Amino acid sequence: MEWLIALVALTAMEIVLGIDNIVFIAVLSGKLPESQQARARQLGLAAALVTRILLLLAIKWIMELTSPLFSLHDLGVPESWFHEEVMEVSMRDIILLAGGLFLIGKSVGEIHEKVEGLEEHRSVGKAASFGSVLIQIALLDIIFSLDSVITAVGMADELWVMIVAVVLAVGVMLVFAGVVSDFVERHPTVKMLALSFLILIGVMLVAESIGTPINKGYIYFAMAFSLLVEFLNMRVRGRTPAAE
Repeated sequence: MEWLIALVALTAMEIVLGIDNIVFIAVLSGKLPESQQARARQLGLAAALVTRILLLLAIKWIMELTSPLFSLHDLGVPESWFHEEVMEVSMRDIILLAGGLFLIGKSVGEIHEKVEGLEEHRSVGKAASFGSVLIQIALLDIIFSLDSVITAVGMADELWVMIVAVVLAVGVMLVFAGVVSDFVERHPTVKMLALSFLILIGVMLVAESIGTPINKGYIYFAMAFSLLVEFLNMRVRGRTPAAE
């Protein structure tokens, strides 16, 4: 019976951790022609599933990613600058830092394009290529999958329970990815909010990489609260008569 409890709890946690993945895929797939968006979402989530399963099968290697590769002290950084745990740098830290910076840079660039009106000019010219979008999704899948797999290892003991939970979670994400993507594209303010969420997640990854992790509960609460306020604003705007 313990395996069932672990399966349910882990599946729920994997779905929660997959929300940011869905948002990122929705934003990127929205840059493609409408006929290619659904395929990009499906391939992106399929890549996420394969990445997670492969990493789960390499649990020993995943655990070694947290072992220090080098110390900042060896590079001449004074120990008084950082806490002791920050001085030890692991491969996981490097991956999280690179992923966080990539996510921040990508999201800020997307926001800049929307604010400056560059998105419309780009859509009139040349649309984003299908291959480039899939490459970006695959790169971030690795980052999100790493966090997901480490969580799975910490919550369950049986490998098959972890794999089943990941498959179920990605299945749920696949069902709702289209709905989320369509909703984001129909509401520009929600898309801006989604990009802001991705910046938050990027900051969270960077903070975790330098040894000062931010409680994910705070991030998800802020996201949920912001969405609730935005839904209320949308309802108010929908009931406000247009100015003549």
